[in-house]
Amino acid sequence: MGKSKKSKVRGGGGDDLLDSSDADSVGSSSTALSDLSISYATENVNSHEFVLDKYIDALYEKRGSTREAALASLVDAFESFMLGGLVENKYATLLSLFNTSIKKGSTKEACLASRAIGLLSITLGAGSSSHETMVESHPQLSKVLQTWSDASKMISALDCLAVVTFVGATDLAETEVSLKAMWDVIHPKSGSNVGTVRKPRPPVLAAALSAWTFLLTTIGSWRINTDSWKEPIAFLSTLLGAEDRAVRMAAGEALALCFELNLLDISPSEDADDDTGVPGSSKGKLFLDMQALKAKIAGLASNLSAEAGGKGADKKNLSDQRDLFQRILDFVKYGECPEESMKIAGKRDVLRVASWSELIQLNFFKRFLGRGFLKHVQDNGLLQDIFNIKADKAETLSSNDKKIFRSGEEKGRALKLNKDRRLAQDGGSILFLLVLKDYNSVGPFLDHLPLQSTNPQVDR
Repeated sequence: MGKSKKSKVRGGGGDDLLDSSDADSVGSSSTALSDLSISYATENVNSHEFVLDKYIDALYEKRGSTREAALASLVDAFESFMLGGLVENKYATLLSLFNTSIKKGSTKEACLASRAIGLLSITLGAGSSSHETMVESHPQLSKVLQTWSDASKMISALDCLAVVTFVGATDLAETEVSLKAMWDVIHPKSGSNVGTVRKPRPPVLAAALSAWTFLLTTIGSWRINTDSWKEPIAFLSTLLGAEDRAVRMAAGEALALCFELNLLDISPSEDADDDTGVPGSSKGKLFLDMQALKAKIAGLASNLSAEAGGKGADKKNLSDQRDLFQRILDFVKYGECPEESMKIAGKRDVLRVASWSELIQLNFFKRFLGRGFLKHVQDNGLLQDIFNIKADKAETLSSNDKKIFRSGEEKGRALKLNKDRRLAQDGGSILFLLVLKDYNSVGPFLDHLPLQSTNPQVDR
């Protein structure tokens, strides 16, 4: 199939668009989709780019299963390798094809495309390219959330929207747009153009809470109007009583972050005159309401940290819930922050988190990147900046290369020390000359001065 023909069917629908001429191309396109792993073993950049172009060609095909296979292989490649150098000049083409798959493809294709966009953003890292990725994908992702389509499609769109905004947003206004789109899923309200209020299914609600909380971690440096947070926090507290355990835990993490961001803190000294002219009326009420809300959340967290299992309860999930809410309770009552650490490479590189914001970011990236998390945290500058990781380069090398690398390091340090010693020793013997302001007057004197190092190695 030629390029001109592909451009006509770019982003076409599913298998119903297949014609007989596609049958021959499907096999060759599909069998080539696993070649990127093989090409990476050869360490041939041209080979990598050739295989990437095959993936892109497959995304133009009419047959939906071919596009799905290409997307699945691209997702696998984004997880397994650092493709920044390959996609930096192709990201606009990839992004256009991914957005078309979300718009016109099957549910499976749309889910894969959403994931691919998120991985593309992480691969590109912070900058103009990831900002463009966010801007171009936002309308299509928001439409998925507004139309309340398939649950898996919504969950993929929520995760993708969280990632592209986290990486690509440049100010609070852009972040707030995505936060609102997620909150409309968490707490939908009826309006003039809305009929019956729809309630999200538990998996969708848990995913929306997780995405919203993850994105909320980025607003810590911006000043927030506390008055506007009373209603959202009150609603989140009601979700601690939800039947679904995943929803309860996601709501608990969101509330813990709200505490960390001081969104519930209203000082009595803020009881200034309001616009009604009555001293301290609205601010005073808000202070009392927030104090009552704090007490309610602490009580619910205490109950959930000690919840009995009951017959048929999932012991693993129950244990996770108890541990989470005990951490929340310790933070609310005593200010104890959660701490976790994990090895990244060998013994030297350890990722450590010591706040709710960091823990929430770590858990979200681990879940989104899946098996690719370790690879990205080792080699992706974006994640290393987020978690303040300074990787030890030698840990990623083979045993033989490690010895060479370590030997080079030691040799470099030894040479530097020797150079510093020579400079210090030689400098001492001529230091008195440097205090003379007129160098010309020193010249004749230097010609007859026998400068000799006290270090015999230097004389040799």
